[in-house]
Amino acid sequence: MKLTESHIQELYKFTRKHYVEHYDVQSELVDHLANDIENIWIEKPKLTFEQARETSFKKFGIFGFMDVVEAKQKQLRKKYNSILFKFMKEWFSVPKIIISASVFISFYMLMSLNIDTNYLSVLILGLALVDVVLAQRLIKKAKERCRENGKKYLLEDLIYRISAFSSILVFSNIFHLTSFIKYYESVYVKIFVSCLITIAVLYSYIALITIPQKAEELLQETYPEYKLVSNL
Repeated sequence: MKLTESHIQELYKFTRKHYVEHYDVQSELVDHLANDIENIWIEKPKLTFEQARETSFKKFGIFGFMDVVEAKQKQLRKKYNSILFKFMKEWFSVPKIIISASVFISFYMLMSLNIDTNYLSVLILGLALVDVVLAQRLIKKAKERCRENGKKYLLEDLIYRISAFSSILVFSNIFHLTSFIKYYESVYVKIFVSCLITIAVLYSYIALITIPQKAEELLQETYPEYKLVSNL
């Protein structure tokens, strides 16, 4: 006995009901459930679709699909981090390293001037606010894409939502760090903080601007069916 198209759609609804929100994860689970249900029917052909589905679902254990979702999240976070690292490396090679060095020198010189260190904190706060604005735009765009496509992909969420929040978190931590600079006059501390701020600036630019601009290419590379969905 084979599953019908209506059975497949029921399985998609079943995964959504059990808190699997991303289409790519749903598809993997539906494929697994469909194959398992057909195997169950070979052994127990009298079972209804619902009974076979529940039998298959119980094999996932008491946490249901949670372990599968977490494994997929871990896999794609690793992929996202590799993408981020690839773009980050470009800023430490010629010719972009000139810009990176200029950012570092600017912040180092600012900390070396005999001025109130609160000005540096205000500057960092300003950069964090810029991050907030860019992050809000990405989140809004993510919602629009989801409405247009009718599907939400995990890597898409990493690009448009999670990276936005992590970028804000980076700058908020840097902001707290700069409040302690006035207690340390060491050159090494200033170099260390300047490095951190430079990396934070590059991270935000890549996470909030560079990677979202290449989202279509990255998503189509990861999900071959994404091109078809986005062209509908």
